[in-house]
Amino acid sequence: MSTTNANVKLSCSGQVVRVQPATIEDLPELVQLVEELMSAQADFSPNTKAHEQGLSMILEQPNRGRIFVLRSESRIFGMANLLFTISTAMGGMVILLEDFIIHPDYRGQGFGSQLVNYVIDFAKNKNFTRITLLADKLEENSQKFFQNQGFDFAHMVPMRRVVS
Repeated sequence: MSTTNANVKLSCSGQVVRVQPATIEDLPELVQLVEELMSAQADFSPNTKAHEQGLSMILEQPNRGRIFVLRSESRIFGMANLLFTISTAMGGMVILLEDFIIHPDYRGQGFGSQLVNYVIDFAKNKNFTRITLLADKLEENSQKFFQNQGFDFAHMVPMRRVVS
């Protein structure tokens, strides 16, 4: 599948969906998906205003990253939020896969794998050298999913300090 075409049609379990770049018009549905994701994680809580602000910052300035969505005829039911940065270790541009979610009603049907493959194809086509993500330590299903997609555990331990 090629990411040079903005509308890539996929078929899985008899459903036809599209992987597309998100637009600002998609913001309300994206916020709902991020709220779903945050409510399932130990480190975060849903915050509609913060999610809307963060998503808008990406959508309004594509040099910061991309948001790709899985869209059926009636709704957006999956998203991948990619942030771009530079790695001195890799000597080039890398992606931080910040948010990845498939709505619970659509899980287990292959849509997540198709979205990950789309992201990997995008990274290859744009000459990114690495994709890094954080998976919830307590969510083994998520970890296994990403391992099945070719992601490995790193020896680095994430640490953070909230400064706001």
